[in-house]
Amino acid sequence: MSLLSAFTQAVLPVLAVAGVGYVLGVLTDIEPEPLATVTVYVLVPALVFHSLVTASVSGAEGLRIAGAAVVLTVVMWGVSEGVGFIASDGARNGLVLAGTFPNTANYGIPLSVFAFPSVGRTTAVLYVVGSTVMMYTVGVYIASRDAASSSLGAMRRVARLPLVYAVVAGVGASYVGFGTDDSAFLETLRLVGNSSIPLMLVVLGVQLARATPSGGVRDVALANVVRLVVAPLVAVPVVVALGFTDPDVARVVVLEASTPVAVTTVILTVEFGGDRDYAATAVLTTTVVSMVTVTLLVELLRSGVVV
Repeated sequence: MSLLSAFTQAVLPVLAVAGVGYVLGVLTDIEPEPLATVTVYVLVPALVFHSLVTASVSGAEGLRIAGAAVVLTVVMWGVSEGVGFIASDGARNGLVLAGTFPNTANYGIPLSVFAFPSVGRTTAVLYVVGSTVMMYTVGVYIASRDAASSSLGAMRRVARLPLVYAVVAGVGASYVGFGTDDSAFLETLRLVGNSSIPLMLVVLGVQLARATPSGGVRDVALANVVRLVVAPLVAVPVVVALGFTDPDVARVVVLEASTPVAVTTVILTVEFGGDRDYAATAVLTTTVVSMVTVTLLVELLRSGVVV
């Protein structure tokens, strides 16, 4: 395995589809919100449910994956708060959000599927479950702590997300053995869920095309270092400590934790009066720089050098 093959097999397909979305966003007046709504409320729940009922990982391993997302979020939150003290006052909350929350869905799921086809989808989906809950609890707290408005309403989004109910239904259906047959229902869910993977990348590309770069060079550089360099260095010992039984599952967890800044951070900063341009710049720059860092990480993970 070489860096070139790691790039062409895992990273290039992700960037190519996202690039289509970017070009679409530049050349047309398309808005990403309707596409994102369809993805969040229809396609991703189907992906989650199907992945859970057909998962080859055990229940304990699934809990360990989701738990890893929670643990890594908390650890990176602490790291980002520490780094935030040397950032500009106006960029501190944006930096903490950027360092704490990776793009585990739009970027992470497709990347994991291409990098580790056998376990990538299921592992990434389970990781997204844990990271989404943290985003709408810890993330909302970070974004709103300097705002006059209450964060309670935004935190209620967790209860309204179909993802939550897809997880509950998927776990229950898996427990009773629902996913053991090849029914038309499951095949339909598979087709719908699989369509979320390219659409998430198109949405990511459109969102990047809508970004308005801004922010100090140092503050943006700090976000890139924390998200793309520190995060994988933190993820490796945490994953080893959690004791995953399948090395490839552990590698996908590290990969998910090392993706660029989550697009949702922009949404949270807008809602609670933060620096939207800084958040958008952090998303854009970390996505571009990840072409190098993620390619290197995929090569190291596939070769067994780490984890």
